Amino acid sequence: MAHSSAKKVAFAAFIGTTIEWYDFYIYALASVLIFNELFFPADNEFIAILGSFASFAIGFLARPLGAIIFGHIGDRLGRKKSLIITLMLMGIATTSVGLLPTFASVGVIAPILLMLLRILQGIAVGGEWGGAVLLAGEHAPKGFKNFFSSFAQWGSPAGNVLALLVFSYILRLPKSLLFEEQYWRIPFLISFVLLIIGVIARVTLTESPVFVESEKQQAIIKQKESAPLIQVTKQALPLIILAIGANILSFSGIFSNTIMIGYTTIALQVDKPVILDALFWVAIVHFISQPFITYFSERMKAAHFLILSATLAMLSLFILFPIVNQANKTSFIIGISILVICYSGFYGVIAGYLSRVFPVRIRYTALSISYQGCAAIFGSLIPLVGGYLILEFKTTWYPLALFYCGLALISITCIYLLNKFKHYEE
Repeated sequence: MAHSSAKKVAFAAFIGTTIEWYDFYIYALASVLIFNELFFPADNEFIAILGSFASFAIGFLARPLGAIIFGHIGDRLGRKKSLIITLMLMGIATTSVGLLPTFASVGVIAPILLMLLRILQGIAVGGEWGGAVLLAGEHAPKGFKNFFSSFAQWGSPAGNVLALLVFSYILRLPKSLLFEEQYWRIPFLISFVLLIIGVIARVTLTESPVFVESEKQQAIIKQKESAPLIQVTKQALPLIILAIGANILSFSGIFSNTIMIGYTTIALQVDKPVILDALFWVAIVHFISQPFITYFSERMKAAHFLILSATLAMLSLFILFPIVNQANKTSFIIGISILVICYSGFYGVIAGYLSRVFPVRIRYTALSISYQGCAAIFGSLIPLVGGYLILEFKTTWYPLALFYCGLALISITCIYLLNKFKHYEE
């Protein structure tokens, strides 16, 4: 595969996932910043906060369904077709959030509609991630699989930067404009414009050469195939379980974003615009550091690099909180950036590493189920447990740090065990 074609596909994967993660992050930000005032009862702060966190978490529970649906499409009809559909579904669902009535207008119907759209977002992301990683990685030249796969992961900090830029502006508006004049809808309506850009970027791509070759081989042998989901459960269930565990630390981004917003605004009583400004610069640090760290990782065995990165991320928590507890913008930027730099290497490499654990004909389904199964369990668990620990312990940060370390240790153990299995190198 020519480097120019591989670069084009990697760039398109980056653009597409940037848009998808923008949609994801604006919902995440809104869930902890404004949704409690828009879609839940105003007379019970505890219920409103937990309701907002729950609306964020429910999207994670829907992701495995997206993994199954779009994994089947990606493994049998092609990576490209699946990715175009997921992008459109995500864009339409996010735009629709910007059109919803509020609790004050329609009562309990408002949070129900919000939850339904969040479920559609979860289904879209459930199918998006695996396809973007595979399309980039399967076009990549030998020796750069992890680096090219990481372009799909690079969309996460880029989408976060865009979301934080928009929300930093929105939250500075007077409340009369934000709520009464309904300017809060703008970040969600922007998604429709981004959707058009993303679809144009993806329709011009070529299909994965690895998938095309597997289709040719399948046509030669003329053997009827079971559905990818059935094949996965029969052939790769132990690998799926270990891959779910390995992926846990991928969701530590929730710590540096959603949970840090909750911790600083609830426990430290910091104004929301202050932490948003800080997180914008943290996202810039993540965006800049991840490709360099991922490129460097090609000099090491992927499993060794992942274990090293996870260990450093654990240790960074005990530096992060004492710095963050100084409760100013500079301390937030420095403290959270330390965690993000340690974590970004893991996040960039894990996708490419896990994609080569599974054979081509079930790879989209298996990779997606492992990541989105982890999302359903731990992506929903982390914000809920994190929100509870913040409300219960306030500025006593050790429970949060120990919770993070426990999750990281599971990832380290599973990566160590996965490294003993065969890895496919096309």
